[in-house]
Amino acid sequence: MADRSASFGRHMFSSLAIPNYRWFFFGQLASVMGNWMQTVAQSFLVLQLTGSGTELGLTVAARFVPIFLLGPWGGVVADRLDRRKLMVATQVSSAVLAGIFALLIGTGSIRLWMVYLLALAFGLVNVFDNPARQSMISDLVDRSHLSNAVLLNSITINAARILGAAAGGVIAAGVGLALCFALNGLSFLIVVLTLLLMDKSKIAKPPRAARAPRQVRDGFRYVARTPELLFPLLMVAIVGMLAWEFQVSLPLLASTVFHGGAATYGAMTSVMGAGAVAGGLVSASRKHIGTRALALSAIGWGLAITVAALAPTLPIEYVVLLFVGYGSITFNSYGKIALQMTSRPEMRGRVMALWALAWVGSTPIGGPVVGWVGQNLGARWSLLVGGIPTLAIGLALYPMLSRLDRPADLSVPSSSAVG
Repeated sequence: MADRSASFGRHMFSSLAIPNYRWFFFGQLASVMGNWMQTVAQSFLVLQLTGSGTELGLTVAARFVPIFLLGPWGGVVADRLDRRKLMVATQVSSAVLAGIFALLIGTGSIRLWMVYLLALAFGLVNVFDNPARQSMISDLVDRSHLSNAVLLNSITINAARILGAAAGGVIAAGVGLALCFALNGLSFLIVVLTLLLMDKSKIAKPPRAARAPRQVRDGFRYVARTPELLFPLLMVAIVGMLAWEFQVSLPLLASTVFHGGAATYGAMTSVMGAGAVAGGLVSASRKHIGTRALALSAIGWGLAITVAALAPTLPIEYVVLLFVGYGSITFNSYGKIALQMTSRPEMRGRVMALWALAWVGSTPIGGPVVGWVGQNLGARWSLLVGGIPTLAIGLALYPMLSRLDRPADLSVPSSSAVG
């Protein structure tokens, strides 16, 4: 039993034995903490300026409009260029934007149109950052560690959510919104430092896509002809559009149902993050993850979101949000693992750009819809409009994804990455 427990623990954190991935891991931890501080602050900045759930949804959507429109081209760039250098450029750009945000808020000059403009600018940077960051994981670890590395990266995001959202709520309520944006700017510079400290000789150099016409179209055709990519992406698009809108639904729930403020929203987000970390640690211990697991995770997550929408009191809401967080990391991570393990190295940037388009690029549609539903039908409906479709699509696609289920043999190294 002791040997089994030790083996469980070793596999859970196995990818952290790779030095370059450790730098990536801790850089992402700092970055996501800062991002969630800014997310909490931005949500309540918009509510302070407008008091409108619809405006909140539109502001969140603005950040993802560039991904919706230009995401596939960002994937082409990630396949053509050195992903590490591309990430350095995107992180520096994001730091500058966060600094401008902090300055405008600190001087009392911020207006709603400026929030929209800066959100669009962040989105434009993310067009290139998302596919580079997601596909770079496979450049840092070998195939036997890839599943674990993707899951640990998701754990990083959610562990940072616990700290970042809680800190953001406290700072926003007690000190001011500007500091949240300033700290986010600092976090981007920490990522730049970790990227520069990596050993370049140990970073894989997959074949780069040469400049050629129709490369975006080639990416779409590749996915359309590969069912193991197509059906997970379709599921991710629907779920991402309606369920992954917690930046809209939770502030509305906190303020209108439970009569709280930024601190309540920060606590809700932190509880979700705690559940996600628990789910990630359990998932990271698994050696084989197939497409059937993606359908099962959608079923469980959709059920949890639906129950969260109906929770009668704030303490019960916190308990249910633990399970919502658990479901979010399993669904998100299993989707990314299915895509990374199936896609060819020279197409991976474009595939992960399509993942970003499906997961967050759908927010320009989903964010305003969820915001409108929350404002006009009630905040609880802003969760139900995501939970019920997530449950339904998991049930509908379970038979097909089960037939496609071919868990990857993670014990076979691949030349596409260097440990």
